[in-house]
Amino acid sequence: MLTHLRTAAMMLLLLTALTGLIYPVVVTGLAQLVFPHQANGSLIMKDGKPIGSELIGQPFDDPKYFWSRPSATGPFPYNAGASSGSNLGPTNPDLLRAVADRADALKKADPGNTRPVPVDLVTASGSGLDPHITPASALYQVSRVAKARGMSEERVRQLVADGTEHRQFGLLGEPRINVLELNLALDSLK
Repeated sequence: MLTHLRTAAMMLLLLTALTGLIYPVVVTGLAQLVFPHQANGSLIMKDGKPIGSELIGQPFDDPKYFWSRPSATGPFPYNAGASSGSNLGPTNPDLLRAVADRADALKKADPGNTRPVPVDLVTASGSGLDPHITPASALYQVSRVAKARGMSEERVRQLVADGTEHRQFGLLGEPRINVLELNLALDSLK
């Protein structure tokens, strides 16, 4: 019996050292060496300071910026520590009311826009953190952003086209636009 306990204790210590110390140090070191940008959170820097991540959305409500997808996280939007969807089903009255309120807010921000509101501007992603919108959602907002900035719609459309990320390897995912990067591109114009 003592032999079994000693063997079990040794295996516990060995596996704890291997899986709890050695493996994480090796993987972290390799990630820092091979993919340092991604290993450090895919941070977006401005003037030497981090202003966001390529992987986590941010709220924008100023008319001169493109607006992100809604976030379902709490207690504040895009809270990476509380990543989750709303868990409201498609027939839930609360979800229907929230979608209608979001659509109304978009229409009030750009009353001349009569096009249908793209679904990703009124519904949160599964994680509640999505930093991307579809090209259709960005194009829906072009007139509002152009008016607020005193720019031509064509110039803003070109920024949308330039900021569109295409399918990975030509077949994975959907075309998308990182909202923070698009807004930074707008701010960089003189």
